[in-house]
Amino acid sequence: MHVNPINNNALETKKNDKKIRAGVVLTTAAGVGGALAHVAKRQGFSLSPSVIRKTPLKDWAIFGLYSKKHPDKKLLELDNPLDIIEIAAGSVVGGLAGGIIFDDKKHRKAKLKESVNQFLGNILVPIACVGAVSKLYDKNKSKILSIVPQIKEKGKTSKVFNSVLKALPASVATIASLGVGIYCGNRVSNILNGYIFKKKVEREIKGSDFAPHVDDLGMAISMMSEKSPFSSFIQRIVPIFLCVPGVEIGTHREQ
Repeated sequence: MHVNPINNNALETKKNDKKIRAGVVLTTAAGVGGALAHVAKRQGFSLSPSVIRKTPLKDWAIFGLYSKKHPDKKLLELDNPLDIIEIAAGSVVGGLAGGIIFDDKKHRKAKLKESVNQFLGNILVPIACVGAVSKLYDKNKSKILSIVPQIKEKGKTSKVFNSVLKALPASVATIASLGVGIYCGNRVSNILNGYIFKKKVEREIKGSDFAPHVDDLGMAISMMSEKSPFSSFIQRIVPIFLCVPGVEIGTHREQ
């Protein structure tokens, strides 16, 4: 039976790319996990295997959720920009290491460039924007909420409606600051490519460009939200979101 060499090569390439991606995912997860463990230790959680083994799974740092019944329960807080940056840095380092280990040497330079673009444009700039707006909002929160209209509560529906109205300012601030952060990050990436890496790239933001920024959205929510089961759940999955930049770095190749 005749085997088309072109199809065979394509299959081999696809298979190899899958292996590279799998390796990058593992090293990225290791980088994020290491950084997350360091953050947890800094916040007072024990990393001793014996202590972890004796602790119920629901009380592990990464799994514990906020509960109104137990408001004083010790929780891992991932709403501090510095903690988020540390975990993001772990993702960048892990993804870059995976790309260097598993991919061809000729793609290393492209991955190094992408790591700088990702860390500055996709991580630091959006976090800085959201963090600045978050601090400004917290400082003026009482004033802002005092002008939010409320209806007379006559039941559960009206109570929920009032809660939604009170949540609107923070929601608008989150979306606006994230949008500005993504736009500014895009500009930073273009400047880096043009002036530092000598590669002219003027890429305009499209609606579809917001899809890869699910990690930024998670970070924004965790930094802007009040304590609640939902916000603490978002904080728990932020490390998963932050694996995105690392995987993009490790699998990146010059176009």
